Order: sequence, then structure tokens, then C-alpha cells
Amino acid sequence: MTVYRTLVHAKIHRARVTAADLNYVGSITIDSDLLEASGIADFERVQVVDVTNGARLETYAIPGERGSGTIQLNGAAAHLVDVGDIVIVMAYAQVPDPLPAEWHPVVLLMDEDTNTIRHLVTKPSDAQAMPTRSLVPAS
Repeated sequence: MTVYRTLVHAKIHRARVTAADLNYVGSITIDSDLLEASGIADFERVQVVDVTNGARLETYAIPGERGSGTIQLNGAAAHLVDVGDIVIVMAYAQVPDPLPAEWHPVVLLMDEDTNTIRHLVTKPSDAQAMPTRSLVPAS
């Protein structure tokens, strides 16, 4: 019997919300360049975690204008975020266990000011070379 594990296959880490539209019919609009780089498909189910306020929600991704840096929550989800909030967007996949040796999620570490990719992680060695961010504010 094959066992499958639900693992993150793509993550856009610490992007800034650029807009929220209550009157749009659902979803999260994400810059097409970011969707492509992360491997998140148009209309794929994603989880959005708001680092700023702790809200968590599920919706689906729709492509936004390339190069725009757009991260826009739409419909009811717009109630859970504010423009300027920092979010993490994750998509999941069913991966057979034991995991293939080469399996690793794609992680985009974002520049929070411009919503551009600061660092791309596609394999374990990329993660070891990641720039670190202090979790404790400087005193």
C-alpha cells in the first residue's frame, strides 16, 4: 500500500498585501511572475496566513499582472487582511512516502517592500544558503 503525505510544494514567504477587494468574486490575485516562479497553478487551492494579524484562510490563486507585485485578497477573504499586512501563501501536494530523494518545495523569500523575490529555494542546499532574519527585535 502506498502512503501519501500532504506537504507544502510551493510557498510565497512574507509578501505584502497590496490590495483587498470585498466586491470581487473570491480568490487571491497574485502577480503571474510569482505564481510561475513558485509553481502555483492558476486556480490552485492555497492557504494564506497573515503574519501581521494571525488570520488563516483558504482560497484559490488567480493570475495578476506580471511584474506588478500584486497580492490582493478578494471577496470575503478581504475582511481578514489589511493592505500592508505581511502574508505567507502556501500550496500543498500529495507526495508518496518514502519521499523521493530529490523532492523539495519551492520557496520564494520575498522582499516585503517590493514583493519581488529576494531568494529562491528549490533544493536543500539553497535553504542552507538562505539569508537569515532575526526573530527578536534589536534593542
